Amino acid sequence: MILFDKVSFSYGQRHVLREVSFSIEPHERVAILGGSGEGKTTILKLIVGLIRPDSGRILIDGDDITLKSEEDLREVRMKFSIVFQEGALFDSLNVKENVAFCLREYTVMSEDEIDRKVMSLLKTVDVEEAMGLMPEELSGGMHRRVAIARSLAAFEPRMFLYDEPTSGLDPVNADTICRLILDLSKNGKGFIIVTHKVVDALKVSERFMFLYKGMILFNGDKEGLFNTQSPEIKLFLKELHYL
Repeated sequence: MILFDKVSFSYGQRHVLREVSFSIEPHERVAILGGSGEGKTTILKLIVGLIRPDSGRILIDGDDITLKSEEDLREVRMKFSIVFQEGALFDSLNVKENVAFCLREYTVMSEDEIDRKVMSLLKTVDVEEAMGLMPEELSGGMHRRVAIARSLAAFEPRMFLYDEPTSGLDPVNADTICRLILDLSKNGKGFIIVTHKVVDALKVSERFMFLYKGMILFNGDKEGLFNTQSPEIKLFLKELHYL
């Protein structure tokens, strides 16, 4: 479904990705690991066309999206549910209206249908009691769950993309988000989780990629990750008390 073919990307003079190549099928559970600023979130943005590569190709379902127009990218983005680290809820709207926003924008559902859909989505992520709360009234964990509900509202995604979904959360809330990620993938839909928290990646993922200085140093399973001879990866895991 997703193919990166020698993709490079820079922010000004800072090279973030250097001829990165990989493929991911829609049923896979993939964690992209690495330190801050290594290009993990950049990969998610490239997948949905929020930014364009400096060189190389990105194919979604065999279709090269590299030079697609914003209008054409809309169809591509509908294949994914993406939740960025900050959640990006509208501060001026309560939980119900945040989730309902995309339904009003992109569907022809009646208000009664929207109400039922919103309640169903909030129940799915176990925050239906927060329907009338404003974003600033939510805990970090609730904020992430509402963001996930909103990302599911208007479309039926083929794959989920999560950007640091447990960052800044206490262990209990982080574990709740991990269980939600697994629950949403039970129907065969895969996901890509971008994180520097190895413990959470291990809870949910089956395949691991490690980014370092714009390159993929590792792409494989858990056993391979922990048996790696790469000094950079061994240092990363050691600092997090995994080696």
